[in-house]
Amino acid sequence: MSSNSYQVSVPMSKRNTNCIPETTSNDLKTFTGGAVLSFHNICYRVKVKSGFLLCRKTVEKEILKNVKLLDVLAARKDPRGLSGDVLINGQPRPANFKCNSGYVVQDDVVMGTLTVRENLQFSAALRLPTTMTNHEKNERINMVIQELGLDKVADSKVGTQFIRGVSGGERKRTSIAMELITDPSILFLDEPTTGLDSSTANAVLLLLKRMSKQGRTIIFSIHQPRYSIFKLFDSLTLLASGRLMFHGPAQEALGYFASTGYHCEPYNNPADFFLDVINGDSCAVVLNREDTDGEAKETEEPSKTDTPLIGKLTEFYANSSFFKETKVELEQLSGGQKKKKISVYKEITYATSFCHQLRWISRRSFKNLLGNPQASVAQIIVTIILGLVIGAIFYDLKNDPAGIQNRAGVLFFLTTNQCFSSVSAVELLVVEKKLFIHEYISGYYRVSSYFFGKLLSDLLPMRLLPSIIFTSITYFLLGLKPQVEAFFIMMFTLMMVAYSASSMALAIAAGQSVVSIATLLMTISFVFMMALQHNEFLGQNFCPGLNVTTNSTCSYAICTGEEFLENQGIDLSPWGLWKNHVALACMIVIFLTIAYLKLLFLKKFS
Repeated sequence: MSSNSYQVSVPMSKRNTNCIPETTSNDLKTFTGGAVLSFHNICYRVKVKSGFLLCRKTVEKEILKNVKLLDVLAARKDPRGLSGDVLINGQPRPANFKCNSGYVVQDDVVMGTLTVRENLQFSAALRLPTTMTNHEKNERINMVIQELGLDKVADSKVGTQFIRGVSGGERKRTSIAMELITDPSILFLDEPTTGLDSSTANAVLLLLKRMSKQGRTIIFSIHQPRYSIFKLFDSLTLLASGRLMFHGPAQEALGYFASTGYHCEPYNNPADFFLDVINGDSCAVVLNREDTDGEAKETEEPSKTDTPLIGKLTEFYANSSFFKETKVELEQLSGGQKKKKISVYKEITYATSFCHQLRWISRRSFKNLLGNPQASVAQIIVTIILGLVIGAIFYDLKNDPAGIQNRAGVLFFLTTNQCFSSVSAVELLVVEKKLFIHEYISGYYRVSSYFFGKLLSDLLPMRLLPSIIFTSITYFLLGLKPQVEAFFIMMFTLMMVAYSASSMALAIAAGQSVVSIATLLMTISFVFMMALQHNEFLGQNFCPGLNVTTNSTCSYAICTGEEFLENQGIDLSPWGLWKNHVALACMIVIFLTIAYLKLLFLKKFS
């Protein structure tokens, strides 16, 4: 929460010179039900490193102006460096508070390839208790759809950058609906009007207003709302440089600032006026501080007046009636409890089992795969075209000295193609990073369920099918060894190569932005090629005019596959072939383990 955002909660605060004052989110004059959320003496400190390498120093700084208060209240902030108390109905937050409350992030994170109803079904399946029947869950889904006015688009896809979907307002309401499935008593929203036009934003806020009147506590931040939206606010909190400028009934804020000497012009938006004042904007100060002659006095630059102005407003609020009323109510709410430092957040609790989560994640990922032809169908088409091109270039390889080099070249090309085509696996855990973090913190599923679900429904089929198609096309066009066993060994080897390369890509890219890994995959392709060479060259005769049984070695060239493999230093025994597959299997296990650990220890709190 900063001076350019509004924390909409209900009044009550207690002054503390170094920390965020005590505040409660329940105005007894406005609400007749819902949970009461209060926060007391919230402080947040971070460790900042500066310098280079061995000369780096770590300094602890108290940075409140950059802290999103909303994340602190919703228990989505890194607990290290955080102190103070956040109470629910006067009691400490339960361990599973993140799962029982609703939190709508600023950027809508819903699966765009699924319909509105399918997204809600996913939320209901993983967040509602297993004791509820499917019929009861569907009734809850239909009730939420009707409450948010999503009836007409319930069976329409949400939409992606490639798929046309619902409107921006309907997408935002879908995000809200995902959180209302659990019927939370408190709903947090991070700037719910982001990306919406003024009319749609107003409709969303009217929806939230209606929900608040039904007894649900609504807390959100918002950036520069228009006047029709501002009128809907019950309570307003203004922060500047981490200090409280005002907290009280929103409709009394103008009168409060008038008492401090700042008067809002008749046609000025109160929200813009508040920003001008607390930011020390020179225009606002000049227009609202007139001398006795009716002329504006000269003012200093904002940079010189910000700190004194913030201090003055903070002190003025500490002596106001709003603060005194807040203090009385907070004392009644807390019951004289001694405040303690916020404890480290406990582990997230889950409503469903690992297997249940795995099944639903796999189902959603598979639907997403089918609903995103750019990632699935396109890859199959490219595989077919590439297979035909390679088959045309190296068509019908001959068993002659030139055929040796052609075979070695095409086998290297096949393994290299499998490596490069597996680079797309990096997007498996990167594209959905925000979605994963939000759903994990909200208690949808465990990290292990998500990881193995993505492997089963996405990685396995998208590497298995292309390998089968690619081998079936190229093997016969190239005229490789005409043996059934050799054909299936080649298919199996290319599948293992694809899985190894994909696992390596996941290990490098898990939990971070897409990185360049093409060069790394290029180097390991030499290792992968050895298995294919063993499979193809063993038993081949490249000097058909000579009797290799009487002449064990040709005097002028390599005549048998065994001679070529020996020159390459490849073991001719069966173990010489299968040890490559064992090595590939070990690489798959190692890389997937690294990817899982990186995902497990990924920083999930802001």
